[in-house]
Amino acid sequence: MTSRADDLVALRASGASFILELTRPVPRVLHWGADLGPVSADVADALVLTAGPAQLNNSPDAPRAFSVLPSEYEGWSGTPALAGNAQGVATTPRPHLVSHRVERDGDDRGGRILLDFEDAVAGLRTELRYGLDAHGVLSVEVAVTRDAALSPRAGSLPYTLDGVLPLLGVPERATEILDFTGKWCRERSPQRSPLGFGTHLRDARRGKSGHDSPFLFAVGTAGFGFGQGEVWAVHLAWSGDQRYLAERLPEGAGAASSVLGAGESLHSGEIVLRDGDRYEAPTALFAWSDRGLDAVTDRFHRRLRARAGHPTTPRPLVLNTWEAVYFDHDLDRLGALVERAADVGVERVVLDDGWFRGRREADAGLGDWYVDEDVWPDGLAPLVDLVRAHGMQFGLWFEPEMVNLDSDLARSHPDWVLGPAEGLGPAARSQYVLDIARPEAYEFLLERIDALVSEYAIDYLKWDHNRDLLEAVSRGTDGDRPSVHRQTRALYRLLDDLRDRHPGLEIETCSGGGGRIDLGILDHTDRVWASDCNDPVERTQIERWTRALVPPELIGSHLGAARSHTTSRVTDLSFRLTTALLAHAGIEQDLTAVDDAELAVIRRWAQLYREFRPLVHTGRIVNADLADPATTLSGVVAQDGSAALFTWVRTATSAAGQAGRVRIPGLDPAETYTVRVREDLGPASRHQGDDPAWVSAAAVDRAIRVPGAVLADAGLPMPTLNPQQALLLDIRRTEH
Repeated sequence: MTSRADDLVALRASGASFILELTRPVPRVLHWGADLGPVSADVADALVLTAGPAQLNNSPDAPRAFSVLPSEYEGWSGTPALAGNAQGVATTPRPHLVSHRVERDGDDRGGRILLDFEDAVAGLRTELRYGLDAHGVLSVEVAVTRDAALSPRAGSLPYTLDGVLPLLGVPERATEILDFTGKWCRERSPQRSPLGFGTHLRDARRGKSGHDSPFLFAVGTAGFGFGQGEVWAVHLAWSGDQRYLAERLPEGAGAASSVLGAGESLHSGEIVLRDGDRYEAPTALFAWSDRGLDAVTDRFHRRLRARAGHPTTPRPLVLNTWEAVYFDHDLDRLGALVERAADVGVERVVLDDGWFRGRREADAGLGDWYVDEDVWPDGLAPLVDLVRAHGMQFGLWFEPEMVNLDSDLARSHPDWVLGPAEGLGPAARSQYVLDIARPEAYEFLLERIDALVSEYAIDYLKWDHNRDLLEAVSRGTDGDRPSVHRQTRALYRLLDDLRDRHPGLEIETCSGGGGRIDLGILDHTDRVWASDCNDPVERTQIERWTRALVPPELIGSHLGAARSHTTSRVTDLSFRLTTALLAHAGIEQDLTAVDDAELAVIRRWAQLYREFRPLVHTGRIVNADLADPATTLSGVVAQDGSAALFTWVRTATSAAGQAGRVRIPGLDPAETYTVRVREDLGPASRHQGDDPAWVSAAAVDRAIRVPGAVLADAGLPMPTLNPQQALLLDIRRTEH
């Protein structure tokens, strides 16, 4: 038998592999998952032999295939990879491979597979690019170009593209789905469901990824958790409308049982291709793990940290003025706040909403990006100079994509407002959306922001976006056109233009809190605001799941007031401070209203943040799989295993009086560690008589030596804390 090894292309990296067979007319994926090692002739032959399913009863006469561009032509009855029409015809695509290229990054370092297709029915050229990076993340990129010459019958007609959806098969043992929902102040709330027959579809159509974004869409073996089970996951690196799905048909998907996919959700008529026009789909990122969700997280974090533009300088401790002063911009009050900020060790001050013309409340002024002379008669210079005199950076809040109708901009250019010519729908937070894909609006924003950044040498922009996009159509001479795709591309371009003009400028993405967190926006920004909720009880879960995709150095987490302004819950200072350490920390609380004793604790916390940020901002995120939902154990382990920092958190009471032995994840059982309980911020309140003996021995300035096998395999009996309390564990490897 002739070997099929020459028809196979394999990419391997970081314990994962992706193997493709160059079948005609369309290649198929033979394997995505565990590294099968070098693809020998025997392995190649076996993969090909076992790639085909049975030919079922009451089915096509040939076994159903599942290619890289699955369609009805090959017997696939599920969601197609490509969908569209040329004014009602050319609905049965026939892509065929015309060329391929393989680029390798070295042994076991991944590479790229580039496939080019032509379709004589639809009149399309399709480029499909698979890339396995050194960390085991598989990127899938698709571009579609209209080529009239390919299709004499339909080529002269415009082609409406309805969908482009990268799909990968997953095996029968994947039986559970994990994705996310949420709302304002409760983002990234996990939900689980069985992977049953049919389509589990999440269609996010908010003009952004949304507070209820699917975020990280995973399927896995029964009961998969942070540190256990096999997981297949996908994330769409895109900040517009999104579509995620897991689909299972009775006949399967080739030799696979189900499929996993993600792509842009397109409005009807949003992408219409004429001869020569090109559509580039957002990148879908897939990751596999046989060690649970934390290993998927590690792949994504390593990918992000390897980017050329990833922040490498220490993440400065931030003070943001919003919750301290809201719209009450007074130089004396803000000056006192800056003095207190400098005293506790703040390194960056951000002036939030309220500095521009007409902005005394949230119902006016958006779009008029000029310093309000009535509030700031000498401009922002007196405040900026004070901030810089203390050696701190200065940042400024903007919401460029939004506009109030009560603004000079809207009055002068009502056609710049995104919405139908027949009349705008309801406002949200008294605001509408600016059509930034319109060249004149784009240039206006670029000029105004550029001018302010230049005038004040601004170090940092907080870029907000406080509403969903509804009826997001751009007005033109030929009617209203759906514009979410164009709006999203224009946003990316605007962010890039500003950073090109101002190297070193950092930008935080905020969208009513965590309403636009995805790896698309993070290609153009430097930080995300996880939520507008600074209540540490809510924040513990929000940030825990945000870290599933985004590394902690890119997640803003701020100290709020004792009484949360979003939930009215009252919490202890030590709890609020401890839960903000596993991120890029900051302060929202009004420091001028804090007494000297609390200010001293905040000062110690700032020192603690600087002590641990080299570890937190480079290490590997780990989470314990716990049966009690009222407790969490989350931490960061140094890449070389030399140190770790964990937070043991209780948010509510439990039926059980004891937590029992809790395994400390991420540690090496063969090593020995020194364990300290860090109570620099004050002792956590207990719901018990005495601590477990090891806690007393490891408290304050003392430490205990514990074998890694006890920590990682047997576990430590954790103290029973009162609700809304946290304990900090500082663990260091003992040098032999």
